[in-house]
Amino acid sequence: MTRGGFTLPGEAGYERLTLDLCKKWGADCIRDSDGTQLSEDILTSGIPIYSTLCLVRSVNAWAKRNMDKLQRNFLITQPVLAEASTLRIDPLAGFFREQFALTPSDDPKTYWQVYDRTTGMLTEDWGWDGTYVTVYNAAPGHLYTVSFLATRIWEEISMYNHITNGWGDREHLMAVEPRYPEAQAELLRFLEAWCQSRPRTSVVRFTSLFYNFAWFWGADEARRTLFADWGSYDFTVNPVSLAEFEKEYGYRMTAEDFVNGGLYRPTHNPPTKKQRDWMAFTGRFVREFGRKCVDVAHRYGKKAYVFYDDSWIGLEPWNGRFAEFGFDGLIKCVFNAFEARLCAGVPVPVHELRLHPYLFPTGLTGEPTFARGGHPEEDARRYWLRVRRALLRVKIDRIGLGGYLHLTEAFPAFQEEIAHIAEEFRALRALHEGGAPWESGVRVAVLQSWGSLRTWNCAGHMHEHPDLPLNHLYEALAGLPFPLTCLSLDEVAQNGVPEGVDVLLNAGREGDAWSGGDGWKDGRLTAAVQAFTARGGGLIGVGEPSAVRGGGRFFALADVLGVDREVGRTNCVVKWPAREQTNHFITGGLPVGAPFHNHVGGVYPVSAATQVLRLVGGDVAVAANAFGRGRAVYLSGFTVNGENTALLRRAVRWAAGREAEDALWSAENPACECAYFPKQNRLVVLNNTSKAQTTAVRTPQGELYCRLEPRAMAQLTLGKR
Repeated sequence: MTRGGFTLPGEAGYERLTLDLCKKWGADCIRDSDGTQLSEDILTSGIPIYSTLCLVRSVNAWAKRNMDKLQRNFLITQPVLAEASTLRIDPLAGFFREQFALTPSDDPKTYWQVYDRTTGMLTEDWGWDGTYVTVYNAAPGHLYTVSFLATRIWEEISMYNHITNGWGDREHLMAVEPRYPEAQAELLRFLEAWCQSRPRTSVVRFTSLFYNFAWFWGADEARRTLFADWGSYDFTVNPVSLAEFEKEYGYRMTAEDFVNGGLYRPTHNPPTKKQRDWMAFTGRFVREFGRKCVDVAHRYGKKAYVFYDDSWIGLEPWNGRFAEFGFDGLIKCVFNAFEARLCAGVPVPVHELRLHPYLFPTGLTGEPTFARGGHPEEDARRYWLRVRRALLRVKIDRIGLGGYLHLTEAFPAFQEEIAHIAEEFRALRALHEGGAPWESGVRVAVLQSWGSLRTWNCAGHMHEHPDLPLNHLYEALAGLPFPLTCLSLDEVAQNGVPEGVDVLLNAGREGDAWSGGDGWKDGRLTAAVQAFTARGGGLIGVGEPSAVRGGGRFFALADVLGVDREVGRTNCVVKWPAREQTNHFITGGLPVGAPFHNHVGGVYPVSAATQVLRLVGGDVAVAANAFGRGRAVYLSGFTVNGENTALLRRAVRWAAGREAEDALWSAENPACECAYFPKQNRLVVLNNTSKAQTTAVRTPQGELYCRLEPRAMAQLTLGKR
């Protein structure tokens, strides 16, 4: 039994359970959670304490007295048909009125917009009576929308937790807007008093900072979530920021710049210049005020950790400015491997993962977890198998849980599983403390619209966007030994592919931020990638890479990739026959599984030289192509699993011209993965499945054979079996 590196959620009234599980799980810190408190017995136990704080929802009494200082955002109504020359629209129709309200003191003519969506034209001939918008001289048969500035009267995470846990008449918490000087002063005053009143608190665990990810709820429970995006800046809009932005940038942001005709500005769409300006403007404010809050915690002798989820907008840890906050630690909730990689690479002293499942009766989709019919030990095991892969590659300092600890009493199997997970975690951490694992010399750069800002992240968890190819690719790469960076289309167009990149990877669908959309209309970008590959670089395209309409090819990089996609423009062009080649390094020896679940059809060779490695229904699923002195690989989609991760590993090696190195320190069985820690001369082998597996691992001294029980992790000394 080892100890340390584990944060346990304590709970008043369950002191014995708290301390018993501290011992069982080797916990060295206790935290409170949303909805729980720590008793004096726990606080005086001698175990360091994390105290959780969501600052913007912590001054509810002040918020009730200052309802005009709550957070705002723009919303847009559904299109409404005009049947006469006068049209009346209820702006809040269809929205959850416990989340959104209209502020009577607002002058809607300053911020609101009414559009004739049939013509795409603004109309100024309208009025608001405090409840309804009336459009005058409307054109019958046309559709109209109202874009309006709403006040959020229930903070989203409080709302979710309240409804999920049936908190009844417990007070609804509201988020105040820190842009208002009065609100900022109140928040700092509260934080000072809060720190002063908690002498036993070792770490202030900021539950992110000021602005939650966009989460619009609807009135109909059958479609409660109307819009959700973990990377959206919709909730950062308010009268103060709009005025300050206009003064600083010299132009005005309008409602339409945010609502975008009802599409809003999700991270999955390529960003506009206005969007980037707003994000930079907001980020500066979040860093400046965030640093003030961190300084308060430090002044009281406490460390400041931040939970990178929920109200994390403006807090992106890969934006190159994160160190300005001065945080002592970053905590990331994780369901899978790429989220662990995101956390591990942030410039901060302590990296901590908050594991799942959360200790709530139900899960994110309402399924039973710590309730009748739930199997939380299976959930914990499933999530850990995903996360553990990443911990082969990077060091994480701490793990932990959150929620109601008493719920675990009825699930002893869960308690045992967490004890096992904690032991495996500490074993992996100890290996990293002795030196970094072996890493391949092949360097991969993901090419997408956002660049480094979205490294290891497409703005959300895997389960929220299960069809997104780049999420699956990030997940596969998270357990592979390739150093990874992210580049934006703009920087490659302007400066070319930087030195040190061996393989570029572009994955997405037509028009999205990951493929790149209209960014591929810039001939400098296409030329830069073509030149990089022709000089000997590697390119991997997945789904609809470089897809853009308007040129001779649908894939701007079709001649590099050796394939293009039929989208109705080249039906009369006779295609090269697609004949499957079975003997190739990329696919050789790997089982042919089911097609990628996000497979793109209609892909065909553009040259007789294109090597078609797999076909699905006559369409190209995997292809390889030589271009100048370089190589390119095309995949019609990507779904992460053992076989496809091995396929990707071999594709990267082949594209880089380094296939001779592939066997070294890799498991022959795709169900297993491994990492070698040279300073300790230790090889770690994982079984990522619930069945026993046997695998060979190629070492410089020859093959090493290993048999692993289901889900097992083995540590082996080089040269021994």
